Amino acid sequence: MRIVRFVAGKQTRYGVVEDSVVREIEGDIFGKFIVTDRSHSLKRIRFLTPTEPSKIVGVGLNYRDHAEEMRLEAPDEPIIFLKPSSASLPHRGRIIHPKSCRRLDYEAELGIVVKRTARAVPVEKAHRYILGYVCVNDVTARDLQRKDGQWTRAKSFDTFAPFGPWVETDLNLSDALIRALLNGVIRQESNINNLIFEVPHLIHFVSSVMTLYPGDVITTGTPSGIGPMRPGDTIEIEVEGIGRLSNTVVAES
Repeated sequence: MRIVRFVAGKQTRYGVVEDSVVREIEGDIFGKFIVTDRSHSLKRIRFLTPTEPSKIVGVGLNYRDHAEEMRLEAPDEPIIFLKPSSASLPHRGRIIHPKSCRRLDYEAELGIVVKRTARAVPVEKAHRYILGYVCVNDVTARDLQRKDGQWTRAKSFDTFAPFGPWVETDLNLSDALIRALLNGVIRQESNINNLIFEVPHLIHFVSSVMTLYPGDVITTGTPSGIGPMRPGDTIEIEVEGIGRLSNTVVAES
């Protein structure tokens, strides 16, 4: 099931995507809901971020090929960082290239959407806390990351956390391609089975550090092939079984 949050008729709504149609939902996407007969064309809606997270938790160096690309050893435990909720950006939104940034990179990632409040979740129970999965672009000001020696500023500008286009509640985690396409050209391509730390372990690890709330997002790391974006570019993040998240890059005014 694909759960989407959108605007139609100046009202914010939730719906389920069925081919080229969105059918409205009544109820709580984190609990019980029903799918109604009220429908909208997928082409006519304005996408919002699928949830409104209190925080976005990133995981660094979680693909073997990316660790090799960066000439770094695979970590012994997940490396985590935070992106603020103010960085959230929906499908078809515009990524703002800050004036203070000389190199702005894309990072294709699989995102986990939290279903209910989670604290110190055992690995074997992690699946109970997952609403579904999204495509994520962990936008990074690479030059500022290197300058600062830590990641907060480089990862936290407004619009630096596009995710969506919807939440896919059913995804085969054992085998799914992940790609980044810059202006239609594939720049990153890997498989989520190359993750160093898998989804259940990430939920366990992060929830042992901080409480997760419904709608929070954990991004699971990026594969090799990271590279720069420039104003005028279109960047697409694709995860097989979810779909494609598309955003354009614009210069800060």
